[in-house]
Amino acid sequence: MSSAALIPARAGSARVPGKNIRDLAGHPLLAYSIAAAQEAGIFDAVLVSTDSARIAAVAERYGADVPALRPAKMATATSPDVEWVRYTLAKLAAEGREFDAFSILRPTSPFRGPDTIRRAYDQLVALGERVDSVRAVRLCAEHPGKMWVIEGELMRPLLDQPPGVPYHSRQYASLPKVYVQDSSLEFAWTSVITTHDSIAGERVAPFRTEDLEGFSIDYPEDWQRAEELVAAGRATLPRVAAPSR
Repeated sequence: MSSAALIPARAGSARVPGKNIRDLAGHPLLAYSIAAAQEAGIFDAVLVSTDSARIAAVAERYGADVPALRPAKMATATSPDVEWVRYTLAKLAAEGREFDAFSILRPTSPFRGPDTIRRAYDQLVALGERVDSVRAVRLCAEHPGKMWVIEGELMRPLLDQPPGVPYHSRQYASLPKVYVQDSSLEFAWTSVITTHDSIAGERVAPFRTEDLEGFSIDYPEDWQRAEELVAAGRATLPRVAAPSR
């Protein structure tokens, strides 16, 4: 089947300014997702979606395709992903480039390598039409059963509590397993864009990330930890080829 890697890299990151092209271990952050997608060997196209000509130039130097700059209205902090994905796939379809499936590979997960991508791809292929997509998840470190909503002087549990001992008074090990999505990857059939107006659809299968696969750089302290992990040899980055001039 044909598939496309879609790497979103808008310019307006507020928490870590310029992070998509900020240097990490000798290359811009964006380069590691491009390299991982290329080395995975499953994509017919590796594409970067950005609103920035500067980011587009960096992406192209590292071997990605930038079909068109994303409109500014699709590059705000609150823009839903389905907008730029639909826009990008429509641009490609107009050029005669259509795909059965797509993956979103965010640059903020530099330790997600080609093996991780292939594992998720194989899961989507094995499940076939029984699912609309697969999405990366990991066990919650902070269980929602112990979360509260404050209302005036009092608060109430976020979740409805079971009879007997409530979740918020139980040990973690006795609580039902709950997973939170991480931003490392998702795979979906392109048909979900038109049939569900969504990047995930309705039948979403879990892809369980392992170790640092789901690590994401969202805050300045995450960047510092990524540098420390690489320097200590505790994390491996995808191999990046020298950029073109």
